[in-house]
Amino acid sequence: MINSYKDLIVWQKAMELVVEIYKLTESFPKEELYGLTSQIRRSVISIPSNIAEGSRRVSRKDFRNFLMIAYGSGAELETQIEIAKKLAFTRMSEFTAVDNLLCEVMKILNKMTHNLN
Repeated sequence: MINSYKDLIVWQKAMELVVEIYKLTESFPKEELYGLTSQIRRSVISIPSNIAEGSRRVSRKDFRNFLMIAYGSGAELETQIEIAKKLAFTRMSEFTAVDNLLCEVMKILNKMTHNLN
């Protein structure tokens, strides 16, 4: 039984992703602090935030809508990570944990939104 959004595996994984993104972006160029670094951090924070907000809504439809917003933020984050890779802001090996977690979160969100139809 789920008593809180904190019990949701997808929220827990999304929170792990936030930590990994913050670690990753610490090594980005300082001139990107108000550019791509800031944008990446906003995108990743949006994922668990929308999961939490949606879980507190009354209807399944509202919850699904917030999960879809979280999924959209994940797609935005995927794109931003690809940009950071192309710009070689850090070693490619540094992206592994982020890539794996993001993939897992996106799969879970996709499955959850389909199950809430």
